[in-house]
Formats: sequence, C-alpha cells, structure tokens
Amino acid sequence: MFGLSELAIILIVVIAVLAAKKLPELTRSAGKSARILKAEARAMKEEERTAPEDREAPRVIRGEAVRREGTGDGGPATPTSQG
Repeated sequence: MFGLSELAIILIVVIAVLAAKKLPELTRSAGKSARILKAEARAMKEEERTAPEDREAPRVIRGEAVRREGTGDGGPATPTSQG
C-alpha cells in the first residue's frame, strides 16, 4: 500500500497542518535554544584557552564543625573547637 517514505511525508504534512499556529513559536524557541547552546560552547572553549594563572582562585570559607550532643532528639547543636 504505502511505503515508509510516503507515510513519513504524510505524517509531516499532517503535523504541519495541525500545528500551524504553534509552528512559528516552536521554531523561534528552537532558534533561541540553539543560540544559547552555541554561546555556552563558545564560552567554554574560551575558558579552556585562558591560562590557569589568569583564572580566579576558588574562595575558601572557613567554618566550624558542629557535633550534635545527646540522643539525636533534634536539640540544639553545639560547636566543637578545631585545633
């Protein structure tokens, strides 16, 4: 009766007819997504090219270790001293 290529063409035409109102919005959204992906890929390549000494060092935040006292009933935590 119909081959695979004919069924594919009929399916594409039916989808295009039924989704005619949404098609411009969908293509616009796909274009925006492609531009964002391209920009992110470009930024990653640029980041790889920069020398390691040019990169910012990670910021270290010092804190305290907290040990819970008691039976674990959800009472207040008491800080422990670090040496």
